[in-house]
Amino acid sequence: RDDDDINDVASMAGVNLNEESARIMATNSDLVGTQIQSCKDEPFLAAIPLHKRILETAKKLGITDVPAEVVTFISHATQSRLRTVIEKVTVITQHRMESYKDDEWYEQATDVRSQLKFFEQLERLEKQRKDEQEREILLKAAKSRSRQEDPEQARLKQKAKEMQQQELAQMRQRDANLTALAAIGPRKKRKLDAPGLLTIGGEGVGVCGGNQAGLGTASPRQYPRQKITRVNLRDFIFYMEQERDMSHSLLLYRALLK
Repeated sequence: RDDDDINDVASMAGVNLNEESARIMATNSDLVGTQIQSCKDEPFLAAIPLHKRILETAKKLGITDVPAEVVTFISHATQSRLRTVIEKVTVITQHRMESYKDDEWYEQATDVRSQLKFFEQLERLEKQRKDEQEREILLKAAKSRSRQEDPEQARLKQKAKEMQQQELAQMRQRDANLTALAAIGPRKKRKLDAPGLLTIGGEGVGVCGGNQAGLGTASPRQYPRQKITRVNLRDFIFYMEQERDMSHSLLLYRALLK
């Protein structure tokens, strides 16, 4: 009847299901009837120190005996809690590292870096103006030829003399540097290493294939750079501020003091 059934695709292909089942059972006969067990339960924390710590806390509450199952349960709970904290802090760090400069849905409202550069430029100009005024005062004091000089006038003349000597030394140093650069000549750009050249100890060792000389025909293996997420204290403080159980904790207070 199976051979006559047009819907039996296996019979039409010439496959006997009974024989195939017998072969499978004969091949996996060693696995039939065996008991499959899960892997060994490995605690996340060291059991002995954790058990001592739990006993110390339990004695304060009048508990004298703590079974090993409690230690294992607390160890797994600590692991789960730590995994949750790391995942949330990692998300916070990734949000902090995201850049929205090239996003068409965002536009820049303030540019603190440009503002800081502007203030630095103002401070530089103000300092330059004060230096110019002081220089003019010192030059006037140095050019004065009064016979009766007070100690303040003498001090200004001495300071003007030191300033002139310092400027002269700077000019000589600048001229010496220009002369040395002219003697060396224009700097040549360093040629980039060829893709098949491995540099060891300052000497090039060829690893190119084809007719070129080298140690082998394989190109140097390029390993992909692993992206590292660096979590700082500010990210962890932000996480603790968002958590209901940690927003008023002593740990957050200590973190804010650092």
